[in-house]
Amino acid sequence: QFQLVESGGGSVQAGGSLNLSCTPSRFSYTRYCMAWFRQAPGKEREGVASIDADAVTAYADSVKGRFTISRDNAKNTLYLEMNSLKPEDTAMYYCAAEGGSCYYDTIYVPPTSDFGYWGQGTQVTVSS
Repeated sequence: QFQLVESGGGSVQAGGSLNLSCTPSRFSYTRYCMAWFRQAPGKEREGVASIDADAVTAYADSVKGRFTISRDNAKNTLYLEMNSLKPEDTAMYYCAAEGGSCYYDTIYVPPTSDFGYWGQGTQVTVSS
């Protein structure tokens, strides 16, 4: 059974930074589409950023210029660098994976329905 394990969440003041990591266990994700999603209380899960096997990235408008998604295939690890954090970034952050390409006609963060593998989530809390 595939598993994704996130780490790096925590509490930070507005303007601060956090770095999230996601490591798939029991499989190599080298050719997988990988993404970060987040879900705040009472809201739907939303896409934050995605990266395909060729390191092509996409971001939600709300995080562009502040967040950076990356992958290290040698370490089999996905990252999300979050800078200039805002209180509205507070949410549970999830790592997701799916085989195949992230993108087809356009470059955008794929919807949750495109992903079959999910982590348990890591909490990010940003205080004002």
